[in-house]
Amino acid sequence: MNSDDSKSQDISKSIIFFRNYWDIIVGFFFLFLTFISHHNELPALTTIFAAISIILFSITVSEIAEILAERLGEPYGSFVLTFSAVAVEIILLFNIMLQSSATPQAMETVKGGIISAVIVDMNVLLGLAVFIGGLSFTEQQHNEDTSSSYTTILYVSSLALLVPSILGHSNHESFVVQKASYMIGALLFVFYITILIFQTKTHIHFFKQTARSRMFRYKKHLNSEEESEHENNYIFDNFSNFYNFISMFIFIALIGVLAEVFAHDGIKIFKEFGISSGLAGLTIAIISVSPEIFTAIKAAQNDQIQRVVNIAMGASTVSILITVPALLVLGYYSNTFLTLSFNPLEIGALLFTIILAWKTTDDGETNYFEGISHLMLFLCYAIIAALY
Repeated sequence: MNSDDSKSQDISKSIIFFRNYWDIIVGFFFLFLTFISHHNELPALTTIFAAISIILFSITVSEIAEILAERLGEPYGSFVLTFSAVAVEIILLFNIMLQSSATPQAMETVKGGIISAVIVDMNVLLGLAVFIGGLSFTEQQHNEDTSSSYTTILYVSSLALLVPSILGHSNHESFVVQKASYMIGALLFVFYITILIFQTKTHIHFFKQTARSRMFRYKKHLNSEEESEHENNYIFDNFSNFYNFISMFIFIALIGVLAEVFAHDGIKIFKEFGISSGLAGLTIAIISVSPEIFTAIKAAQNDQIQRVVNIAMGASTVSILITVPALLVLGYYSNTFLTLSFNPLEIGALLFTIILAWKTTDDGETNYFEGISHLMLFLCYAIIAALY
């Protein structure tokens, strides 16, 4: 073997290595930049670098969760995917909550983040994926029972969130609103347990694809051939379940450290530049949801629109039914009490989002026009959130 062939192989190996671990490599690079900027008291750069690093490590967490979910099967796979999807959101919002003692606006940012997570999932994630998939395949089919079930769940959950909000806007005492918030949080968690049984035990067929296109089968065949050629290149594929769980918790711990820095400096930046709590919450939601957006777009390009619907609506469901109870409990034990009294803009945008999702998915087919409709609703909400 001559030197040119050796160099070519080394370059090829380096490219494959970077392709497999680019998120970890670049994530640690921005982690380093985050702490350098924080040490030099540059809050704007710190916030940006921390956000990028959080997104990249979140992609790694989602990759490991996918491996574990495939190995464990149902219902345990759903537990892993649910945990990985909601962990980053809870960590970010809880760290923002802890800043509320010094900056009261922080609590409004948390409330905006809770609602915005659903709006981003249902409009940006679903909208972009449906739009891109529609351009490639004209129309894509999914199981209409999936969207029907999820939109019903989200509609009921949104109405439940209205209870403390109505009490808050009816001039009730704050302790009444707080008590109602904890009661609703408990009901939402019980509702989630019921849904989990429904989804993973009694009605699994509601959440599976009814048919797949020839293009999907062809791409799956090509992917299986490619995977056999590059089998076991990804280190987490070789790890046991135990070590993959350990790896996932390590990356979530890193995200937790970055979230604390992001919250500390981010709140300063939001306040300094006069960024509304609604827009700040929207920014946090985009950061926490971004790994799922990448996954959904890739799925749509592979004609896996069922996977897109499951990701978008499943993540939205978890954002309400798990994030809200978790933040209420964490807030209680940290003496940072969260009340579920959302403003009319947030509740209205949430309900309109669910109605639009119901209309665009109820027939089991999607196209690029429906994707554009979701993106338009999101942009309108973003404008109002910035100026509200």
